[in-house]
Formats: sequence, C-alpha cells, structure tokens
Amino acid sequence: MAKGEFRIQKSILAGPEKKALTWIAAHLPRWINPDSLTTIGFIGSLLAGAGYFLTNYGKGFLWLSSLGFIINWFGDSLDGTLARVRKIERPVYGFYIDHNMDALTALVICIGAGLSPYVSFSAVMLILAGYYLLSIFTYINVYLNEKFVISYYGFGPTELRLAIIILNGVFFFLSNDINRSITLLGIKMKYFDIFVVGVFLILMTLYIYSFLAEKRNYEKSDPPQN
Repeated sequence: MAKGEFRIQKSILAGPEKKALTWIAAHLPRWINPDSLTTIGFIGSLLAGAGYFLTNYGKGFLWLSSLGFIINWFGDSLDGTLARVRKIERPVYGFYIDHNMDALTALVICIGAGLSPYVSFSAVMLILAGYYLLSIFTYINVYLNEKFVISYYGFGPTELRLAIIILNGVFFFLSNDINRSITLLGIKMKYFDIFVVGVFLILMTLYIYSFLAEKRNYEKSDPPQN
C-alpha cells in the first residue's frame, strides 16, 4: 500500500476473508515472510497458466489450473496481511512489488488460457486488456486521491478467482463441446469464447461506468479557472 493511501474493500467475501487471512497470518511460521508469500502467489499463477496450456494433453489439467488459483490467492492475499499482523509494513516497496506481480500474474494466466484448446488467444487478450484498463484506472485514482479501490460493486480479486475456478469446472464437464463454433457478427468464434467475451463486456462496463463517475467527481473538485 502506497504512502498516504487507504484501501476500500467492499467485496462480497471481504468480511469472512479478512478474518480468515488474519487468523492464518497469526499462525504462520516465523521463517515465512511477506516476500515468501508473494513468491508463492506467483508460483500459483504459473501453475494456473501451465494447467491451461497442458489441457492440450488432457482436460484433467483444468484442476491443476484451479489449484494454481487457490495457491495464488493464498500468497497474494496473505503477503500484505502478514506484514500488517507482524507490524513490518513497507508501504512503498509493498505497493511496487505487489502490483507489478499482479500485472505479471494476469499476463501469465491469460497466455496459458489463450494457448489452451478451449478459448481463442485473441478472445483471452480482450480480457487482459480489460483487466489492465481497470488496473490503470485504479492506480490513477490512487495517485490523485490516495484511495485504493480493491473491489467494484461487490466483486474483487477473490470473487474473480472463485468465478474462474467455477468456469474451469464448466469447461471440464462440457468439454465435449470443445470444437463447436458459432458465427457472431460475421466473426467465427469457439463455443467457449462466448464466456470470455461476456467477461470482457462486464470488465468494460465496469471501466466505463467508473470512469464517467470519477470524471464527474474530478470536474467538481477541479473546476475550470476563470
């Protein structure tokens, strides 16, 4: 968390998740530190991406991908919590490392998913673009008003991971339709690309709505000079 910034976390699972993370952090061995957890989180993202790629050899690797998301949640969610519980926060360093790793995590997972047989690479890149737009929007607001919004309309990183794990299950049980394709607006798409495009549209809706809402706020706080 950057100096002077405060977090706004109002996701659906925020309450119970915070209690669970605080309990886990208080019981972790002393040799585990926040950097260790950051590394564990990134290893989880590598497993998630690798699991998607390995589905070219068997759909069972979707469970490896889901395990990767769980490991990623454990490391990524706990590193900051552990620092706060042990009172060893490094706000500037932590903000720098955490959000660079978030960007790399999204890239690794999306590349892995794009190389799987389930969705088109171009469709997955739409999700990556939408995620990066929301991230840039968030970081701009951290700089301008020192507010770090972690969730949007009850949906945050943990809810996103859970939704993807559920989607992995859908892919696993409906994989007989893997080669089906449809033509939408003259574009031939894989059957499961519909899910991906739907996620992209949700991300873009969130981005545009939030952008316009904050634009009105900044217009009021920084009016034209006469």
